[in-house]
Amino acid sequence: MKYLIKSGLCNKSWRQKVLVPQLAFASIALWLVCAQPLRSQVEGSAISGLINPAAVAFNPTTGKVYTVDTNVGAIYVTDDRANSTIRVKVGAGPVAIAVDSRNGNAYVANAGDGTVSVIDGKADAVTATLPVGSHPYSIAADSTAGKIYVSRTYSDQLTIIDASTNSFTGVKAGSPDLIAVNAKTSTVYLLGYEGGDLTVFEGTDRSFRKTSVGMHAWGMALNEETGALYIAKPGDAEVAVLNAGMTKPTMIPAGRIPCSVAVNSRTNTIYAVNYADNSLTVIDGAKGLTVAAIPVGNRPQAVLVDPQHDLVFVANTLGNSVTVIDGSNNRVLSTMNAGKAPFALAINPVSGKLHVANEDKTSFTILDVSEFQAKSH
Repeated sequence: MKYLIKSGLCNKSWRQKVLVPQLAFASIALWLVCAQPLRSQVEGSAISGLINPAAVAFNPTTGKVYTVDTNVGAIYVTDDRANSTIRVKVGAGPVAIAVDSRNGNAYVANAGDGTVSVIDGKADAVTATLPVGSHPYSIAADSTAGKIYVSRTYSDQLTIIDASTNSFTGVKAGSPDLIAVNAKTSTVYLLGYEGGDLTVFEGTDRSFRKTSVGMHAWGMALNEETGALYIAKPGDAEVAVLNAGMTKPTMIPAGRIPCSVAVNSRTNTIYAVNYADNSLTVIDGAKGLTVAAIPVGNRPQAVLVDPQHDLVFVANTLGNSVTVIDGSNNRVLSTMNAGKAPFALAINPVSGKLHVANEDKTSFTILDVSEFQAKSH
């Protein structure tokens, strides 16, 4: 399903074929359920339709936050301490950002021109443009090993960037879409929506192994403390769990069309947003059981955890809002206006600012969630 249809789900009058990888999750949902006509979350927007869960990222080294603006080929760099935002020009069609916490640099995957832009974390300027090849989509950093990994949709290549030299090489990896990295073990997890396999790449010896998780898997998160990997399976209404040292995943029930997963490693709690039934599934990682289902807003598409304050944030893409949840008791604290079609989230835990990427001409919204952080103590 590389050629997806951007639409109002079942409303054919809004269909538009787009030759880009992995569109808004509404496009995926079109093929899974078609129960009622819904308007597209990007209707009337200037956005091309290419979105990514890593469209916004927090830099713990500098305290800055980066948000893509796909339309203008730029990254917005926000310094919450100075209450300032600047725009940095990058390549064409930026879609995803990764931060190397060791060198403080940000790396931007530019889907439009097949490059990765390297942004100096202190100077907020592009210091290198790397021609990694066509259709880079996901990007992730292993700051311990000093490696940046880039998936290239429509190819079988995984690009590996050396963060110290900006040199890069490619290895055949079976056309991955999403990437997750376990820096403790130098293990890279590569997930392709169509293939049904999770590819595990060992960065130390560059070996590969595959694990079947079933077709149409989308959304992936790692528990850095336990080494368990969680994968949302939209078509099966479940979350696949690959525990450390295991080769076969187990399945945990979720809601209808789970599409994004987040983990609180401190509490070993997993959260999966369910696009079709407007809910959040809460999973006890130690027991491997679903313990709660929390109603959220209209068509949720992203979830983020603030582990320091045990808060959970859900981006409701068609609801134009973010749901704030107390993770200690699974209680909804607030529903905040978040701009048009929010689809990706990042938290600055020090400033208490939640940064939201929007599918709109105004590409981001900043929400003050410090009052919820204060009440968590």
